[in-house]
Amino acid sequence: MRRPFKAAAPTKDGPRSNRDIRVPRVQLIDVDGSNRGDVSINDALLAAEEAGLDLVEISPNATPPVVKILDLGKLKYANQKKAAEARKNQKVIEIKEIKMRPNIDSHDYETKMKAVRRFFEEGDKVKLTLRFRGREMAHMELGMQLLNKVREETATIAKVEAEPKLEGRQMMMVLAPR
Repeated sequence: MRRPFKAAAPTKDGPRSNRDIRVPRVQLIDVDGSNRGDVSINDALLAAEEAGLDLVEISPNATPPVVKILDLGKLKYANQKKAAEARKNQKVIEIKEIKMRPNIDSHDYETKMKAVRRFFEEGDKVKLTLRFRGREMAHMELGMQLLNKVREETATIAKVEAEPKLEGRQMMMVLAPR
């Protein structure tokens, strides 16, 4: 016989409130913020009902748990606003990649360096990639000299996060803003 699918009970996010608090005694803080002390859960629920507000568990791990009489809707709204503000203020650091060749011309090099400086001003990390083709593989020291030149030029505004290393036909170095 096939049984019907039964979904799991929905989990509530946020603090427990009113009848969800299942402990016999609690530490009650009333609407004014004054401590009423250790009272039974029924007395606390009655006090919250008289005030026309909710009984919200503030510190569930304390003994006895601390509950406060306040408006649960307002508390949830304030927490939402605080989380949105925190998300708005955070900066996501991206890794921008600059690709070069070991025998890059001076003007091309300057253009790439201008882009590197702009990335650092925006607060992003920069991954410099040098690609070797054909016989350029015989002159790895040219690539190393180029990466060292970049390191010296950006020493005041950036620090080396990953030293230059060779992976196949590419040499890579990661710089991060100071």
